[in-house]
Amino acid sequence: MLIAIHKRPGSFSDRWIAYCEENKIPYKIVNCYDSNIIDQLKDCDGLMWHWSHIDYRAQNFARQLIYSLEKMGKKVFPSFDICWHFDDKIGQKYLLEAIGAPFVRSHVFYDEKDANKWFEKASFPVVFKLRGGAGSLNVTLIREKKKAKKFVKKSFSKGFPLVNTTSNLWQSLWVLKRDKNFWATINLLKKLVRVLFPKKETNLLPRQKGYFYCQDFIPNNDFDDRIVIIGERAIAIRRYNRSKDFRASGSGLIDHNYKIFNLNTIKMAFDISKKIGSQSLTFDIIYENNEPKITEISYAFVQGPVYDNCPGYWDSELNWHKDYVDPQRYIIEDFISSIKNQHVLKK
Repeated sequence: MLIAIHKRPGSFSDRWIAYCEENKIPYKIVNCYDSNIIDQLKDCDGLMWHWSHIDYRAQNFARQLIYSLEKMGKKVFPSFDICWHFDDKIGQKYLLEAIGAPFVRSHVFYDEKDANKWFEKASFPVVFKLRGGAGSLNVTLIREKKKAKKFVKKSFSKGFPLVNTTSNLWQSLWVLKRDKNFWATINLLKKLVRVLFPKKETNLLPRQKGYFYCQDFIPNNDFDDRIVIIGERAIAIRRYNRSKDFRASGSGLIDHNYKIFNLNTIKMAFDISKKIGSQSLTFDIIYENNEPKITEISYAFVQGPVYDNCPGYWDSELNWHKDYVDPQRYIIEDFISSIKNQHVLKK
């Protein structure tokens, strides 16, 4: 068995490589951006590549490469089933509606006239979203028709940047107010520099235009629940909203107490993950009359104490296991098992 890992410092690959070293798992480092990547992988059983939603290069070809490798018989993380809709809220809308998942009602328009016509009878507020973005960036509450039409007009003209440096700056300011420490100050200064001097790579990401996407606003949610399903394990955190804000993602106000989560919500996440055929899937969930409603899904999530500090996990039978949590270890353990199972089937 030989595993290929695309090394990207700060990504899941850090822990995957460490796991292989510690457990003497044969692996090699590859570069998925090389034109000869298919040749690099011919002697490998599978590829592990934690690619980023804000990497213009990966956005150009990651899904196509993964699909092609699966056709070669290679195991890939993330698989095509869980990455084709990664950071694509429109794709997620169609998928979750198709499988009958409890999804916040969402609306998408590909024509300016159709969007404006819908807003003539729409109930406000609505939550405007770009199809990509994380940490509550590119998410805006539209409270009245005049502002809605302004957003529609921009959506079908010059559009919106996928990475908004000004929004990133405000997010860093929020973190500084919350944490009041040296590193938060440094991060704010870095984001200020990016406003003044944007990265060249950021400008290569496609500008978001030619569509308008929004979701119904569900009031009385002071938090959201993030459920992460990795194989037969579920971990969960609760994220509380920022002060005077309807958004919880990116707030950093986190509760790890497993006793606050409803097991029916955990079961729902397991059931949907199995329908999709996912290796790893995170659910952002809010509540309408105490019923869970999914807002977004993603194969990836932030690495570090946010999830490492979870006190354990549920198995697919909803039994609780108190344990040291390492999501990236779970992923590579499941990946290795899938390769071993494939070898058994071929014999």
